[in-house]
Amino acid sequence: MNDMSPREARATTEKGVLYLQFRIADQRFALDVREVIEVLPHRALKPIAQAPAWVAGVLAHRGELVPVIDLSALSFGSPAQSRSSTRLVLVHYRADPQRPQLQLGLILEQATDTLRCAPDDFQPYGLDNAEARYLGPVRQDARGLLQRIEVDDLLSDAVRALLYPLEPGQVQA
Repeated sequence: MNDMSPREARATTEKGVLYLQFRIADQRFALDVREVIEVLPHRALKPIAQAPAWVAGVLAHRGELVPVIDLSALSFGSPAQSRSSTRLVLVHYRADPQRPQLQLGLILEQATDTLRCAPDDFQPYGLDNAEARYLGPVRQDARGLLQRIEVDDLLSDAVRALLYPLEPGQVQA
């Protein structure tokens, strides 16, 4: 999944994994920083016609066109507020094994804090939400519940096909 040696991966796991924390409304969420490519300030995007409302648009970044989704709009139907702490986070999107180099942009509110903890600190919460597979296990701490986001589960097959069309000659996995 990442480019660490087995020894480096063991050392990271023993120390805990670093997570980027953010909020959607008054709820706390976490994103494994090993998925993060770059954290950018929020910026203007080119809209995509006929895309779901939570698809914020496309970002031209370092010679790549990167689709961007608004995680607040996807999760709760309300777009992220434009604040000084709202970030555009570029992540690895590996849901298509034939194209492991894909990138996805996420608009995240209050994405300014990190947390280091063991991945096992996050526990299943007993709800099978097939419409929101990206909502992973939760961790409880003094500030309440923190829910992990699973990047590769963010997009349905139909939205993935819209945002990452196949090149001529490619076959859907």
